[in-house]
Amino acid sequence: MNQKELLEIIEKGESEEREFKKSTAQLEKGMRALCAFLNHKGGAVYFGIDNKTLVGQQVSDPTLRSISQKVRQKIKPEITPEITVHGDGREKIIKVAVKEGLNKLHYLDGVAYKRVGTENPLIPPEEIERIIMEKRKNIWDSEICEEANLKDIDGEKVKWFLRTAKIKRGLKIPENTPLKEVLTKLKLLKNNKLTNSAVLLFSKESEFLQSEVKCIRFSGNESVKPYIDFQTLEGNVFDLIDEAENFVLRNIKMAIWLVPGQVQREEKYEYPPDAIREAIANAVVHRDYESPSKVQVRIFNNRVEVWSPGLLPKEISIEDLKKEHRSVPRNPLLFKQLFWVKYVEDVGGGTVDMINWCKEWGLPEPEFKIITGALVVIFRLPPNIEDLEKLGLNERQKKAVDYVTKHTHITNKDYQLLNNTTRYTATRDFTILVDKGIFRTTGDGRRNLKYILVQNASKMRQKMRQKSKAEGEL
Repeated sequence: MNQKELLEIIEKGESEEREFKKSTAQLEKGMRALCAFLNHKGGAVYFGIDNKTLVGQQVSDPTLRSISQKVRQKIKPEITPEITVHGDGREKIIKVAVKEGLNKLHYLDGVAYKRVGTENPLIPPEEIERIIMEKRKNIWDSEICEEANLKDIDGEKVKWFLRTAKIKRGLKIPENTPLKEVLTKLKLLKNNKLTNSAVLLFSKESEFLQSEVKCIRFSGNESVKPYIDFQTLEGNVFDLIDEAENFVLRNIKMAIWLVPGQVQREEKYEYPPDAIREAIANAVVHRDYESPSKVQVRIFNNRVEVWSPGLLPKEISIEDLKKEHRSVPRNPLLFKQLFWVKYVEDVGGGTVDMINWCKEWGLPEPEFKIITGALVVIFRLPPNIEDLEKLGLNERQKKAVDYVTKHTHITNKDYQLLNNTTRYTATRDFTILVDKGIFRTTGDGRRNLKYILVQNASKMRQKMRQKSKAEGEL
């Protein structure tokens, strides 16, 4: 945008798609407009324009970063604005633009706004309810994919599906059934056109950028470069799940040991493969496909994380995931096809299975978290015994760490029974474990107080470094 074009925009004034702010001191009000644009047809906020007067705006890298960070932090579902600088000399302006939101409704600090003329009024509750109801009527996975046709479908993949579904679940569609008839019987055609589910399942080439799965093996315990391994997976959902699982298995360790009386060695991955696969399959099938974000599989030295864009259904809480709960698939048509070939089960017990598999493996229970609009499943390794040795733990404390690894938490009374010791000794030992960054407390009051493993090992590593430094100075 040159100076002439900028002056023409200023002369036209504010509109349904433009809003002017004197400076970034009015960023909060500017974000209200951005939220309204997202819930309307898109638009831009110009900082450095007062009414119809170009007053200019001070521009620096920290200012631009601050705008981007605050927009991403405060507007949910998260979006990334397009930020550009225009103008000459001191008369520079900052343009912050957003397109119409793909994942409406968008909220600023929990409040939804809409654009009406040059105003940004709140969207009233009854209108929010109407928008949500309309959205539920049109579930993304059953909508028509206008860009695709039958020529895009991989016939061999469909035949594989029919063979596998017959063996796994007794699906009664013969393998030689014409392609259009197969898709019709599976409800993957709508008005004789392919649904989004049909494309996700059987397309020769990926039609949706958001369906990719990003897999990263980091070099430590932080999400920073350099990467040991990185792969962006494309293809149908079956291949995405299989290849993501393979990525994890080739990037985690396998323990090998000899069993007395046997010639053949035993091998075991450090994480249960069934739990990893379940988490990946759930992430792919239950994700919000209207979000531009991608499923991510992140592998660190001490944990594996599986990120799935989208929140939980309102009927299910994080705590519900830790017990038997009913199945509420976000993408029911897609889910049904994965059920036929036993990639998923229709009982709502997958997360419970993950917990049980980890317990059987001697690992802490997986964590389930909502982070920046995504459901994240985190599998963790127990604290390394060598690290515990370096921290100088006594045998009672080591037993407590092992106990928590298997039972998720320990109380003062549990500690006393486990070590046949007094409350005073247990309290003193717990104080040391907390101070060393191994345990943290949860619950309130003396009776409800529990100790659990610290989920971020940074404090523990810091204590180890301090201890090593102190020993080196002696």
